[in-house]
Amino acid sequence: MSAWLLLALAMTSSCALVLAGVVIWQRGRERRAGPEEQPEDASQTPDVIEYLIMMIGVVYAIVLGLAIAGVWEARDGATEWVRLEAQALHEVHERVEAYPDPVRDRVRSDVDAYVAYTVGTEWPRMNAQGELTERGDALFHRVRTGVAAFEPGTTLESHAYPGLVDQVAAADEARTARGQSAGSTMPGVVWFGLIAGALVVVGMVFALQIGRTARELLLAGLFSALIAFLLFLIWHFDAPYARGVADATEPFTTLLPQAFPR
Repeated sequence: MSAWLLLALAMTSSCALVLAGVVIWQRGRERRAGPEEQPEDASQTPDVIEYLIMMIGVVYAIVLGLAIAGVWEARDGATEWVRLEAQALHEVHERVEAYPDPVRDRVRSDVDAYVAYTVGTEWPRMNAQGELTERGDALFHRVRTGVAAFEPGTTLESHAYPGLVDQVAAADEARTARGQSAGSTMPGVVWFGLIAGALVVVGMVFALQIGRTARELLLAGLFSALIAFLLFLIWHFDAPYARGVADATEPFTTLLPQAFPR
């Protein structure tokens, strides 16, 4: 199911539930009221209730905003770690040109094997399990060993060696950070608070004694749809590699196309 279809279903369902709840609640009040009983004036909501409703809405809006900012920042950070890893491996692939033929070809082959495995095999498992694979660690270790074990014999090789070691270290750091960003960024207790808060905030529609006029029903539906959209936004960016980024592996395929022969 696509993200857009899921969003449409969530917003439509929330609108339908709230509007149906308003209509059912109003009809229930009418049946319970006696024939001679005057209808309750919705404008006479006690001041203390209006104050509490306002405070609840403000607090929930702050929490919702912080949650959106948190998942967005995590998404940007996860995207940046992938770019840094791909860039570092690209530098290794290019700078190893200074090494002699057997070592150069072996290091480039190890980089290509690691990148192909990362994109083709490790990435789906990382999204499903929230962690890196041992096979990926072993392939990266081969890249590190191939670079670090070489003993420079010329001035050019001596100048290239420290830079290559630094790039491998940068790729290792980025890989570790990528693994840490693979899972959900929002703890379960935060999700509980967001969903419970949404129910409370939408429930305030009934506390305000909303009627069944077209204007009131429209506002209630739009309000509930907005809450559903914001919660969907948080859920969508909560797993940056699985949902939050359209093509999270693009830096690898762009900078290291030789790892993906057509």
